[in-house]
Amino acid sequence: MHLLAQDLVNGILAGGILAVVALGFSLVWGIMNIINLAHGAFVMLGAYTTYQLFTSFHVDPFVSLPISFVLLFVLGYLIQRLLMNWIARAPLLTTFLFTFGLSLLVVNIALIVWSGDTRGVTTAYSGANFTLGDVTVPWAKLYTLLAALAITGTMQLWLVRSKTGRAIRATSMDIGAAQLSGVRVTEIYAIVFGLGAGLAGVAGTLISLSYSLHPTMGDLFLIKAFVVCVLGGLGSVQGALIGGLVYGIVEAFATQLDFTIGTQHISGSGLQDAIALIVLLIVLIVRPRGIMGKATA
Repeated sequence: MHLLAQDLVNGILAGGILAVVALGFSLVWGIMNIINLAHGAFVMLGAYTTYQLFTSFHVDPFVSLPISFVLLFVLGYLIQRLLMNWIARAPLLTTFLFTFGLSLLVVNIALIVWSGDTRGVTTAYSGANFTLGDVTVPWAKLYTLLAALAITGTMQLWLVRSKTGRAIRATSMDIGAAQLSGVRVTEIYAIVFGLGAGLAGVAGTLISLSYSLHPTMGDLFLIKAFVVCVLGGLGSVQGALIGGLVYGIVEAFATQLDFTIGTQHISGSGLQDAIALIVLLIVLIVRPRGIMGKATA
């Protein structure tokens, strides 16, 4: 029971980070119908932004959250307005290849700037933790979870209450009707892509507190973002949060599996991703639109 409780806490803490990683990816995919393969590269840029601010100016990672968001939002906004608007209505394969090329470009620039060495952000509270009964909770990961919940809650409130947020939701529901209502779709697309990049930057900042940094670090989180989006439902803030928590908990519990097939010993640590993908297949069979996804006609 002690191990199960610890795994549950670890899964929830990890799921908060995955929710923020998937949120921007989900918005771009669900609203613009673009699978943004550069999302992982944006996550990496957010992590390195935090690393550079921390090492050069001693800026605490949580203080650098808005800086990462603004820098990556501007980058994403400009990429959409100057480049992607030319292919926004192109077939899915065209945008797929464009974002793949963009990812390669960003990663190679990062290799030139920071090299391929593994780096990290070590704060005064990085190794601090507290115990709750028999469960150990790292302060850094708890702060990260609280920040993730605050970010997803703020994003949901903004999408529901603000004029721009309502325009984004209208565009995702019916682009033709939104245009007839006076919504400038090209501007909305630029804002959405900027939000996706900005949220990726925020996720990178949170990730830098718990993971090592290297230019290709975003690839793993891109795959996890894809799975979380399908689990939770596209374009849904609540779906990204629930999908992230489900993925994190399943992945944490998978570490406890330990069995032998013939002479081959298999540990749960090597099956985390496989088991999470099995859960994904089950969800797709039972509820193809995801946990929080809405039915389509």
